[in-house]
Amino acid sequence: MAPLTLSVTVQDSSISSPDACTKRKQNSLVRNSFASVSIGEENPFDFLRTLFEGVIAGGTAGVVVETALYPIDTIKTRLQAARGGEKLVFKGLYSGLAGNLAGVLPASALFVGVYEPMKQKLLRVFPENLSAFAHLSAGALGGIAASLIRVPTEVVKQRMQTRQFTSASGAVRYIASKEGFKGLYAGYGSFLLRDLPFDAIQFCLYEQIRIGYKLAARRDLNDPENALIGAFAGALTGAITTPLDVIKTRLMIQGSGNQYKGIVDCVQTIIKEEGPSALLKGVGPRVLWIGIGGSIFFGVLESSKRFLAERRPALSQSSKSDKNKE
Repeated sequence: MAPLTLSVTVQDSSISSPDACTKRKQNSLVRNSFASVSIGEENPFDFLRTLFEGVIAGGTAGVVVETALYPIDTIKTRLQAARGGEKLVFKGLYSGLAGNLAGVLPASALFVGVYEPMKQKLLRVFPENLSAFAHLSAGALGGIAASLIRVPTEVVKQRMQTRQFTSASGAVRYIASKEGFKGLYAGYGSFLLRDLPFDAIQFCLYEQIRIGYKLAARRDLNDPENALIGAFAGALTGAITTPLDVIKTRLMIQGSGNQYKGIVDCVQTIIKEEGPSALLKGVGPRVLWIGIGGSIFFGVLESSKRFLAERRPALSQSSKSDKNKE
């Protein structure tokens, strides 16, 4: 797949030699080889176009991966919610999917829509050897923006996955009436505690591995290679953040009973009543789910971005011809 690169126009009063121009272009390609957008030398950074393409690509990738892997996510949630000797129920594995997609689409679109332009801005601020910090920071910022949609969606989804409700609209109405607005944001702190590190680490790992792989191979990466890197980054990040996911799940599904008083109390209660190993409940399905999900998400994301980028020059050329006619 052709890299989406950010072209930087360098103005100089002196006349540059062809070799110098070639060298500058090569350095620009290496420095910004991953997931940045090529928008022409005369317009080095088009924020709105980058935002638009990120929103479209992110929304598409989010819907595809959520639909494909929802049953695994349901099993993972039920494993984490189970206490004592409760048996795992395999019925209704797609329970709550429609309502969840209504939140996943805008959340994924918002995340990538924030991530892409912020990443490009930060890559121009940080030195080349600190590009990982740009990826980490952009991932965290994208996570914060998307959390405003993700958390209510996650609350409703997990209540339905644990068979507390049969419809997303009914869940929203009941939670809002009985628990108030804050009920839809139950576990928000634990959600950020899990998702901000997760988003930052996953996207940073993916970006850095992809850049290193491309430099070693000395060629553009194809879709299967992008998917494989996404799977590795997702699985590793998923395993690391499993305890945070367990805490988030317990806080979100407790409802108005308020079994846990907060994150610290939740951790202490789980360890006291179920042992430290309970913090790793669902690690198998989670790693499998996120590993496969990372493969699908980043594969679809890169394909969508390439699709949009391939159509960009045609649009710009037509606009230039129209101006010439005028």
